[in-house]
Amino acid sequence: MVKTLNKESEVNIIPAGILLHIPDGFLNVLVSAVCWLLTLVILGIAVANTRRDLDERLVPLAGVMAAFIFAAQMLNFPVAGGTSGHFVGAALAFIVLGPWLGLLAMTAVIAVQALLFQDGGLLVMGANILVMGVVPGFLAWFVYRLGHGRAARARTLLAGLAAWLSVVVAALVVALLLAFSGTSSLGVVLPAMLGVHALIGLGEALITVAALSFIRRARPSLLEESRGAGAGGWVVAGLAIALLLVLFAPFASGHPDGLEWVAESAGFLGTAQNAPYTILPDYTVPFLGETGLSTIVAGVVGALLVAGLVALAARSLRRRVA
Repeated sequence: MVKTLNKESEVNIIPAGILLHIPDGFLNVLVSAVCWLLTLVILGIAVANTRRDLDERLVPLAGVMAAFIFAAQMLNFPVAGGTSGHFVGAALAFIVLGPWLGLLAMTAVIAVQALLFQDGGLLVMGANILVMGVVPGFLAWFVYRLGHGRAARARTLLAGLAAWLSVVVAALVVALLLAFSGTSSLGVVLPAMLGVHALIGLGEALITVAALSFIRRARPSLLEESRGAGAGGWVVAGLAIALLLVLFAPFASGHPDGLEWVAESAGFLGTAQNAPYTILPDYTVPFLGETGLSTIVAGVVGALLVAGLVALAARSLRRRVA
């Protein structure tokens, strides 16, 4: 956890996992509003396209993908210099689900993290969806599509490059938003953000390649244009893997990650504002305390919740078409 002082000099707790999760206070109101406007427009397009083109066989898979990304984001891994990072997942979601359904899955993950776990601000949620869903997802999807028609192995490697680029470019956008908000000068925050996230992006690439390689062996049709047969038991196995990942959450690196490290180094970490309420703060269940069991229970709740929300939302959109 990160402890900061509010105006009354009381100790407040800010969720530690803020790799690209921007807390309230880092961006000014104008920048936050512009981000919300852009995000809502793009989400409207995503809903319209999903409603028109959704393959019903992808509905349960979308829920599993959201659960996997949620669980994987809880597992911070150490990076050089006493920092840590965690999986973002936009590249994987967009490649497997397609850009529109992938964006809706990422949006559900980010929204649940902010609303239920107070991870990422409410005013800046539009910015978080932009920098963790829209920007990295569409960039990765475009780069991956450049490999259309090539051998499977080449496309998997290209996906790794796409995943790395997605994290680095997302960090670039965060740096620009911080500079536009007057939070920090671009000359300070840009090299710091790019430097640490270039390393974190390597982890993103490795996890993305590993996940795609597993999918290609277990269910190659999911990575084809036609999508092949329904997901069936594969979905159950995928959800089990997501829940299994949650068991390792208590062992995640405790070092400050990405944006948190940059904010502390550049001197603006103290501008972060607490959420106006707490439900499962910092991925813990209040009555279980700050224990490993508490983290696991909170993670299971979050993973199942995002899986259900995404599957229900996608199925609802599909029924409206029918």
